[in-house]
Amino acid sequence: MPNPNTSKISQATRYQNAAIQYYLGLTNSPYLHYGYWEHVPSSSDEVTIKQLRVAQEAYAAKLLTFIPEGTRTVLDVGCGIGGNAAYLIERGFNVEGLAPDAFQEERFIENTKGQAPFHLTKFEDFQTKNSYDLILLSESSQYIAAGDIAQCAARLLNPGGYLLFADMMRSDAKYDEGIFSNCHVVEDIHAALLETGFNLVKTEDISKQIRPTLDLCIDNFRTFGLSTLKYLGDIVKIAVPPLQGILRWISNRWLKKLVVEGLAAPKIFDKHLCYQIQLWQFLK
Repeated sequence: MPNPNTSKISQATRYQNAAIQYYLGLTNSPYLHYGYWEHVPSSSDEVTIKQLRVAQEAYAAKLLTFIPEGTRTVLDVGCGIGGNAAYLIERGFNVEGLAPDAFQEERFIENTKGQAPFHLTKFEDFQTKNSYDLILLSESSQYIAAGDIAQCAARLLNPGGYLLFADMMRSDAKYDEGIFSNCHVVEDIHAALLETGFNLVKTEDISKQIRPTLDLCIDNFRTFGLSTLKYLGDIVKIAVPPLQGILRWISNRWLKKLVVEGLAAPKIFDKHLCYQIQLWQFLK
């Protein structure tokens, strides 16, 4: 999300934005999503950055299997840095990207080789004369209210058009505080779309296929992130001793809790969340 609007963004979302930057640096990939591990690894030795890149390509291919025949025009909402858009363009789709992030705009144009228009705006504020056969929301729904997703999609779709929704969601509505608390509750999304005139065509739970990515990110953070934090603390202790007490207070007050919760992300996901791909058709 853009920095000027930081005060309007929930704390959970700001933490996830920081995680996105970490994730991007970790993978060096044109994709920002969790990927789709077609063969769930049986051991941690198989969960590698190289295999994650394979899983990310497989995720784009998985999304393609949900796109109905005859679809030509796609609006990729929360398009990230253009990985999914480039994949679809290569397969003959006319794609437009949308996100309120200038950094993503630059990377999107680069990754799509300038073949797709990019709209630097929020979904709720997007104005266009165009309409689309399909709107894609891949891991971008948590930035948009459920009612706005439904109403904006209905406004922008061609008659009989589709909304392809793929994201982490809360299967446990009582989980309402923590790093994933900005994810939509499954029932809330369903209610908003049904009320607006959408019909659920197809759905698939792929929680098991994205789960290895959580393990990979946590393992890398344990290996590199924690040791880096300790190193920086030691440097400050040597170079600027008076700051050590301040940093220790900050760590005890905020950072320690975030690190503990972050390291528990896979368990939190297993207990309170799921990951689903849903295809909805607008019938009104």
